Amino acid sequence: MRSFTLTCCSTADMPKEYFEKRDIPYVCFHYTMDGKEYPDDLGQTMPIDEFYSRMKNGACPTTSQVNVSGYIEAFTPILESGSDIVHLTLSSGISGTYGSCITAAEELRAKYPERKIIIIDSLAASSGYGLLTDYAADLRDSGIGAEEAAALIEEKKLYVHHWFFSSDLTAYYRGGRISKTSAVLGGLLNICPLLNVNGEGKLTPVMKCRGKKKAMSEIVRRMEELAENGHEYSGKCFMCQSDCIDDAKKVASAIEEKFPNIDGGVMINNIGTVIGAHTGPGTVALFFFGDKRE
Repeated sequence: MRSFTLTCCSTADMPKEYFEKRDIPYVCFHYTMDGKEYPDDLGQTMPIDEFYSRMKNGACPTTSQVNVSGYIEAFTPILESGSDIVHLTLSSGISGTYGSCITAAEELRAKYPERKIIIIDSLAASSGYGLLTDYAADLRDSGIGAEEAAALIEEKKLYVHHWFFSSDLTAYYRGGRISKTSAVLGGLLNICPLLNVNGEGKLTPVMKCRGKKKAMSEIVRRMEELAENGHEYSGKCFMCQSDCIDDAKKVASAIEEKFPNIDGGVMINNIGTVIGAHTGPGTVALFFFGDKRE
């Protein structure tokens, strides 16, 4: 019998079917597009391909994190059922949702003092956040208690690596992360920025790759350099992409050739609507367990 309920947010960018199969309730972020608000519900309300098609046609979605009342609404039925909760949030380095979740937990502890409510800042994003959540689900299924599982998750989280590149800089310009000049020059020079997530859970530019081919080979090289046990890596490996599935498949094929012992092969997911609102189409991301992030 499971000793706690594991929960996360939609920004873990895993398929709805995955969360249902692993019995992981998730709390939805929201985004606004063309004047209308939508839940980040893993493509149920708006299909992912439609979302990116609208962005390509000029739509500029804005996002909103889960607020205190959203967490209270999600957690209350679980607590009333008599279950403890371990919840993983999107990285505090890119969102304030961790603070909202902490506030909600404090309010709920006063109402349900007999229940444990443990909130963990994943310091991760997208399917890297999903990879840590998957690890947490394995711990839950092993039958250990909430506090022991939380300690192991905290210990593991900085070993999740995120490497990603973008071949379309439009969303970065529209979101104010790069200048118009940089976006234009980047397009003319075929620049694909390579980024990762650092030890503080913040997005960090690493290098500028000239062309997708170079970017693809570079993220594969980073996994070769950093993966746990090198080419003998036998953990899980997740990828996600935003409207560039062929690019993701090429990277996945290269990864599976160099790392034949990956657990279950490379799993490719969609970058969801909230994370995708900031990356735009054309982003490929790779996630695996490796050396501790600094």
